[in-house]
Amino acid sequence: MTTAPAAETAEVEGTDPTHPAPSDGTRAGSDSGPTGTAPSEAPEVPDEAPDGGVPDPDAPVDSHDGGDRASDEADDAPDTPGAPPEVISDDDDSEVTAVMRLPARPISPPAADAPEAGDASDGEIDTTTEMRLPSAPLRPTPESPAPESATPKPAEPERTEPERTGPVAAEDGTPERRPRERAAATSSPLPGTSETASEAMGAPADREPRSAPRSPEKAAPAAARPSRTTTVMRSAAMWLPPLLTIEGLIMYVLALRVAPGPLRGVDVTKIDALGLISAMPVTAFAAILLMLVAFFVTIAQNTDRKFLLLFQIAAITFALHGASALISDEARFPTAYVHAGFVEYINRTGESSAILDARLAWPGFFALVAFVTKAAGVTDLSTIMRWTPLLSNLLYLLPFVLILRQVVATTRARWFAALLFVIVQWIGQDYFSSQGFTYAIYLAFVAIVLRWFGKVEPRDKPMPAKGRVRRLLARLDGLTPGELPHSTGVYDRVIMLIVLIGLFGTATASHQITPFMMLGALSGLILLRRTSLSWALPFFLGLIVLSWISYQTVTFWSGHIDQLFGGLGRILQNLQSNTGDRIDGSDPRHALVLMARLGICGVILALAAIGLLRRVRRGVGDRAALLLLCIPVLALGLQNYGGEIGLRIYLFALPGACILAAYAFFPNLPAGTEDAPEETVPIRRRNIRFNPELTRRISLLLAAGCAMALAMVFLVARYGNEQFERVSASEVAAMHYIYDHDEPSARVLYLSPTLGPEVTPIIPWGERDFDKISYEQVEVSEDPADLSGTLTKLRASPPNTYLVATRAQAGYLQLNHGYPADWAPRFRAALDAHKDLKRVFNGEDAAVYTLKSFPEGTEIPERGVPIGGSDPTSPWTPVGLVALGVTWIALFTYQVFLLRGGERRSKARRRILFIAVPAFVLALAVIAERFVVIGYQLQ
Repeated sequence: MTTAPAAETAEVEGTDPTHPAPSDGTRAGSDSGPTGTAPSEAPEVPDEAPDGGVPDPDAPVDSHDGGDRASDEADDAPDTPGAPPEVISDDDDSEVTAVMRLPARPISPPAADAPEAGDASDGEIDTTTEMRLPSAPLRPTPESPAPESATPKPAEPERTEPERTGPVAAEDGTPERRPRERAAATSSPLPGTSETASEAMGAPADREPRSAPRSPEKAAPAAARPSRTTTVMRSAAMWLPPLLTIEGLIMYVLALRVAPGPLRGVDVTKIDALGLISAMPVTAFAAILLMLVAFFVTIAQNTDRKFLLLFQIAAITFALHGASALISDEARFPTAYVHAGFVEYINRTGESSAILDARLAWPGFFALVAFVTKAAGVTDLSTIMRWTPLLSNLLYLLPFVLILRQVVATTRARWFAALLFVIVQWIGQDYFSSQGFTYAIYLAFVAIVLRWFGKVEPRDKPMPAKGRVRRLLARLDGLTPGELPHSTGVYDRVIMLIVLIGLFGTATASHQITPFMMLGALSGLILLRRTSLSWALPFFLGLIVLSWISYQTVTFWSGHIDQLFGGLGRILQNLQSNTGDRIDGSDPRHALVLMARLGICGVILALAAIGLLRRVRRGVGDRAALLLLCIPVLALGLQNYGGEIGLRIYLFALPGACILAAYAFFPNLPAGTEDAPEETVPIRRRNIRFNPELTRRISLLLAAGCAMALAMVFLVARYGNEQFERVSASEVAAMHYIYDHDEPSARVLYLSPTLGPEVTPIIPWGERDFDKISYEQVEVSEDPADLSGTLTKLRASPPNTYLVATRAQAGYLQLNHGYPADWAPRFRAALDAHKDLKRVFNGEDAAVYTLKSFPEGTEIPERGVPIGGSDPTSPWTPVGLVALGVTWIALFTYQVFLLRGGERRSKARRRILFIAVPAFVLALAVIAERFVVIGYQLQ
């Protein structure tokens, strides 16, 4: 055996030559090594066979620590002839550790020129030599010859050994191992490890024997790099969800936008009582399910990939809320056109008049759109109206996600709540309207209160000694808060306070109900101690609402006090008008649409109740979410709101309901911070305990199934009224004909089953010249040949009076009032056949009729609706205006001082209250005086 090169070191562990090695292969015990220290006990590496074979894998393995524990005498020990050492290489790139075991056998006396070997001069010895070799070939190669300093190996003494069969040469002359040795080298793991012998030696299992030089071409790499395919498949969790989402999005657009055909396109003539779902191709449903699967694959990773999740939810929102914009070139929902007419009127006249319509008493949204479109030079709002439902829902997501960041929940719970918020929002109040605009303001208002003024106060009071109710309330109060506190600088909070007031003022000037919802949410958060704002702000904002109604909407409520406050306390009546009355008298198939809407409402409320209970069992109290769910219900005690107050309550209750419903599937808390992917598992006092990982997977599957089912039902609930809510191009063209012939004024008659304060016209009305055209009902019979009511109304009207017969009106009469399915074509045929009528416009879905001649002496009036003068007032109005200004300044200053804190400022706050309270009482008294004086005296 040649000695190691100069760069290599050889260290021999201490052994005692007087103690022969045991016959079983274990190391002989010794009191002390060459340096007088006891050697460490460790299992040995099995001896290698003399012929270079692989050692027995069942033999114990000798471990080495790589330390410098050998003595100086051991460094001078000669190499012992015999079998070549068994080399076990580490994965270190800087050196290779070789462990060499020499078998115990008699040795010949050393040569005269050999170095001294200490006491190892006779007998059998057991020597373990540990060498640390650099990362270099373990044997000389043709390119790296043996170093010159190598000394000749001592001659091996003659001995009798069992005959062994050497390696068999292959046909190319390469030595080959015997089959048994090859199998052991490739498959036998070392004891205590999962590596095979060849892997432990740092070489491939089928490498050549040491006697044969290894060529560079056949040398195996130290660590095999994975193939490109393997790398791509391992990273599938990163690229597969966005790929599936994009594929589903493209598939959905093609399925709805292309020309009708097999498995593609939408034939609008096939839309029946179930709505759009009856004409959608199967590929559209498959695309929605594909996007939902991609979303759940992402949240299954339990990592907060914000941008990807937002993109996926935005894609699902596009599919669910953008369907009508894909299949039609006109804006959906007839009422959107009258709102465009309000904008056109403000742009043309520079003012708003509540005499034209009560909604113009809250003109904030229409005035804002008029200003922006006029500044941008936009005159046609049709494209904006068409895409407003989709843009509104995307806008709603931003503040709602900010609200979700403030709740103590896992990543799965938060994003699943955001998904639920998209797929259960079937109300349809997101069209071009002030309601859709102020709903985004409501969400932003709540998000700011929770984000910048959030507060959490854990209970520190002792449990009451008596009273079951008191102890129950104390336990609920002691639950872990389900919200996160957030503290910012004083100046930031003052700025956000101004933003809050600005948002509330905009909502007050734009819509009747939204400010009361905002005020209720703020008051509830203060009452439940989830915000650092004081009661000064609700009084400040409440005074804004009352003053706007009292001073700016006089035209609306003067003489109509009963209409404004007549619904107070009529909870059951308001509820009945929003549920039962909408189902009675409907087409049997269309009743399924109404039941689907109620079903979604019932499911989301049931899930919210389950989620609340599951969180309470985990010791968490979600006060903010429960408050957002319950506060809108109080609106049932206000007014009927045209029979739609129930829809508004559902809309405003959705944020809290979706958060609690997500807890029904994912109630656990994050293990660390709010962004931690891990989850805490509550300790349950019961014998049966399920695997947390298994339960999380089951919850994920149940949530996915629920979301897919709700998405399919959403298409029925949202687009079930397409027979009369979808607007066609010919219907818009029919109204444009009237706009072109409305000088100096005009009158439009629309179809209605009964006469009365019913119903918004089911035509795209009021888009232009809203102040020139008046819209009136004309009663039609279930018998389409009966035109008596129509002719009577036309003959009693002045010239420029037009009767509009459209497909949408006929669909409304059929689905909601039981008119025959073929009523529309028969009614138009009767109109065409009548001798006194003429058709001035004809389209596929609409026709316009008028009398051939009006009675002599009748003239066209100058304007369709008179424009009124100034609003009435009361004697105490000037005093009330001054009191309002003083109150607002005092309350705002009080709130700012409270945010800044400090002992000196507390005294200033008390002085401010001495001014604010009397001014508030005086302002409130003047508002009440105006309602009494103006409202009841003008009746």
